[in-house]
Amino acid sequence: MKLTTIKKRLKGFANISNFTSSRSGSEVANQFLVDFDNGSLFKSYDSIIAVKMKGQVYLTDAWDYSTTTGKYRNQFLGEGVQETREKIKNGTYKMLE
Repeated sequence: MKLTTIKKRLKGFANISNFTSSRSGSEVANQFLVDFDNGSLFKSYDSIIAVKMKGQVYLTDAWDYSTTTGKYRNQFLGEGVQETREKIKNGTYKMLE
């Protein structure tokens, strides 16, 4: 599936919030959670990293871009990178074009 298709399928007003630092409790710059009526996405800087919609997780090719992106991706998905890699490998998570 294409990222443009996913963007069109996300419905409702987007509520955008910054992720929060587990250490300081303050907002983290450039790491965003965007909630829609039928899904949510994690955006790091200007790149969409992961989308959750209708019980499915979609990842972009930027999913493992940096340590900081990985930290907040793990928080968004509720798992570590090894579990994410396994879910990509076994097809649980879909890669977006």
